[in-house]
Amino acid sequence: MMSPGVDALLEQARAGLRRLTPHETVEAVRAGALLVDTRTEAQRREQGELPGAIVIDRTVLEWRLDPASAWRIPEATGYDREIVVVCREGYSSSLAAAGLQALGLRRATDMIGGVYAWREAGMPMSNRPADVRY
Repeated sequence: MMSPGVDALLEQARAGLRRLTPHETVEAVRAGALLVDTRTEAQRREQGELPGAIVIDRTVLEWRLDPASAWRIPEATGYDREIVVVCREGYSSSLAAAGLQALGLRRATDMIGGVYAWREAGMPMSNRPADVRY
């Protein structure tokens, strides 16, 4: 039996993911992956917007990305769609991606280090308004 606590939960979540670096994330998006930013509005205001990302609040993520959901976004086209979840530091995105996999989105993953790693890697930020989906 796994020990309790958030660290154990995070370890279990990550065990099922093939997490991507910022550069691998760019390549995945070029190949058709959906980039999903779960940061709060305040975090995005502080750090900037990710180019090409769809912003979905963590509280509705599963409903927006489940292809069988009445509340899905148009980009939620099938359970085999690759989805890369990004958060501020790469912790909550791992839990979110594992939740999406449990929902049947087997190619869901996240980006190692979140937007901090993206910026440290010298990746561009967007100056366009965020594509926020409610």
